[in-house]
Amino acid sequence: MNRDKLMQVAKTAYTAGARRAGVILTRAGLVGSQPPPREARLKHWVYSLPRIRDALAMAELDVPWWTYRAVDVVDAWLSAHSRPIRVFEYGSGASTLWLAERTDAVHSVEHDRGFGEYFAPALAGHKNIDFHIVEAVRSTQPIVPSAKEGYQGLDFADYVATIDKIGGTFSLIVIDGRAREACLTAALPRLEPGGIIVFDNSRRRRYRQAIEAAGVTERRLRGLTPALPYPDETSVLSLPLPEKP
Repeated sequence: MNRDKLMQVAKTAYTAGARRAGVILTRAGLVGSQPPPREARLKHWVYSLPRIRDALAMAELDVPWWTYRAVDVVDAWLSAHSRPIRVFEYGSGASTLWLAERTDAVHSVEHDRGFGEYFAPALAGHKNIDFHIVEAVRSTQPIVPSAKEGYQGLDFADYVATIDKIGGTFSLIVIDGRAREACLTAALPRLEPGGIIVFDNSRRRRYRQAIEAAGVTERRLRGLTPALPYPDETSVLSLPLPEKP
């Protein structure tokens, strides 16, 4: 069994164990029925752990699945930004609902049809969410491949190009789905002046290479992440301001 498969088995086992532990702790009264405020960081994180890989349960925590530091930075940025705020998101989930509560329009694209159809009812009540399911296409020569294990022979070109089909510029772009290197390339021309890009799991080697080659200003925000038992990293990217003449 290779490393990626071992990691997947470990993640599946951890997920099942964390959810069972959450049920036991809740029944015993050791964990409350309502999430603590996000400001109570450690308590919120502990409360979130049994909700790993459960997008609907994560949405109830009112946090996206980024590091807490990134959530704080983006929340403050959104609060200070002039309206309207237009968002594009690669990879839907709890972040889609969180952003819909704080912005004027969220255009979200999801590559996984099964997850998209499962999550779509939770989005239906939000008129400012424009949700797209764009699956990868099987190809012997993908134009836009994904390096993730299990996605060989799939072309994500249509998925990545969704941002161009919607058109216009965006105040905030989230990159948290497949083929993230190509998503970053597609996102940069669509970012409005002064806008930001949220790039999740940015410490991974292939993502580091893409970010460092993009010519962006990066703020790396490491630390605890809701529902994850280990620290991670989310980056907030922006285009350098033009030099004054």
